[in-house]
Amino acid sequence: MYLKTSVAVCTYNGEKFLQKQIDSILNQTHPVDEIIVCDDGSTDRTVEILHSYKEKHPELFQIHINEKNLRSVKNFEKAISLCTQEIIFLSDQDDIWVENKVEKYLDYFENHPETEVIASNGFGIDDDGKKIDAYSFWDIPKISEDISENYKVRDTLLKVTNIATGASLCMRKSFLENVIPFPNQITLHHDEWIAFVASLLDKFEFLPEKLFYYRIHAHQQIGGVFFEKNEKSLLFLKRTFGLVQDFKGLSKYIRRLCEIYYRNCLYLELQPHHHQLIEKNMNEIEALYKEKVDLLKRKFPIRSKFLFLTDVKNKRKIVR
Repeated sequence: MYLKTSVAVCTYNGEKFLQKQIDSILNQTHPVDEIIVCDDGSTDRTVEILHSYKEKHPELFQIHINEKNLRSVKNFEKAISLCTQEIIFLSDQDDIWVENKVEKYLDYFENHPETEVIASNGFGIDDDGKKIDAYSFWDIPKISEDISENYKVRDTLLKVTNIATGASLCMRKSFLENVIPFPNQITLHHDEWIAFVASLLDKFEFLPEKLFYYRIHAHQQIGGVFFEKNEKSLLFLKRTFGLVQDFKGLSKYIRRLCEIYYRNCLYLELQPHHHQLIEKNMNEIEALYKEKVDLLKRKFPIRSKFLFLTDVKNKRKIVR
């Protein structure tokens, strides 16, 4: 028997694409059991659209209109907290789910009881719903596995950067106690926080199959999540994630380690009851940093001197 499911949907002036997203949730091969929507004060037809779905599916939808604007992170916290079922899917207002997304996620949860949080790869689409042929950060696990058989996705989230988008996140309700309330930190998004804590506890998994369509709007630029599908972009991604050991790759990865180290300092302040695990991760980052610095100095002794002069001036070096 499948686990029961909730979907936490957050909306704000999303009339243009909202119906396509909700229809994709309703048309799943495995139906969801509950849809919780929190609207953050829309002034367009969003609320009207939501109520039309509520009228058609009164047993499925709960619509909550915020009295004041909570903004994305706290609005998702509210929506997630209102979910009552065993498995909670997060949903943006303008993406589209592949028709068997729920089925695939539930199959994985059923077969891997140790996993608490799942994210997946996804397609990019434009405002017209046309697929974008591009690389994305979500391709990194597959690219990494092709290079190293010892690759673990949690190492990317803990020691490089977050690759789990909220549009693909799903978690067991029992996991919420580890992440709720979300930190009230302007530079920290809920998807990053959930993925980091789940990885820290070794409860996170990433599905390589593309199970949703992520919409890139006309005013957005390619290069944030998606990158043109060519060798230059592939090399950029490999260097960013420490998969290439040339000078640019090593120096870029070393800077990335500095950034994630100080990001962990922030996590340490926000999540004191996981103090020991975060400290352990910081120690591992520091050891990896020293390893890569030594490698860079051995392979590129002259060029590395100029790099570390810059690092000192910009205070990028890891200092205890």
